[in-house]
Amino acid sequence: MTTLNAQIRDKNQKMAVVRSAGNIPAVFYGFKKESTTLAVKKTDFTKAFREVGETNTLTLETPSGTFDALIHEVQHDPVTNEPIHVDFLSVDMTKEIEVDVPFEFVGESPAVKGGAILVKVMHEAKVAALPKNVPHNIEVDISSLETSESAISLKDLKLPNGVRFLDDAETVVASIVLAKEETEEASVAPDLSTIEVEAKGKKEVEGEAAEAN
Repeated sequence: MTTLNAQIRDKNQKMAVVRSAGNIPAVFYGFKKESTTLAVKKTDFTKAFREVGETNTLTLETPSGTFDALIHEVQHDPVTNEPIHVDFLSVDMTKEIEVDVPFEFVGESPAVKGGAILVKVMHEAKVAALPKNVPHNIEVDISSLETSESAISLKDLKLPNGVRFLDDAETVVASIVLAKEETEEASVAPDLSTIEVEAKGKKEVEGEAAEAN
C-alpha cells in the first residue's frame, strides 16, 4: 500500500507560509479520528495521488500514529491546476465504503471505425466495497459496439470480487449514434426540366394575353 508522511500543522499558520515551504495544507478526519490539520510535501503527495487517486486507500503516517485513509477531496489552483489543499478521510478497513470509480474506455469499436460516433453516457460509477477491494478504475471495452443499436450497460462490465455497482444494472454507460450527415434525410435536388417547362409555359400565357389586348 502507498505510504504518505504528514506533519501536524498549526491551524493558525497561514496557508501561504505552508505552501511557500513546498508543502500542501491538509486536514484529516473520519473513522475514530478527530479533525487534525496537517501538511504534506507537495512532491510526495503528487506521487501518491498518481498511484491511488481518490478511490484507493493509502497509509498516512503522522506524528500521532499511522492510519488508513482515502484522498477524499483535492482543491486545485484555478490558474495553475496545482493542488492547494487536501482532505484525508480515515476509513474502517473492515466496512464497505461507497466510492465513485472512473471508467477507462479501451478497445476499438467497429461502428466508430465505420464513421459512427461513440457517446460516453457515464464517466464514472458509484460502487460499494471494502476499502482494500476498490479498483483504481473500471475498464469499458467498446469493441462490442458494432452497430448504431449497440450499447454497453453496467451489467455488461466485469468487476473485481467483492465490488458491486450501486446504480441500476440497466444503466447505459456508452452507446453509438450515427454521424449527423447520415441521420439527416438527403435533400432532393430540384428537377430543372420541370422548372424550365413551367417557366416556358408562363411566358406563353403572358404572350397570349398580350396578343388578346
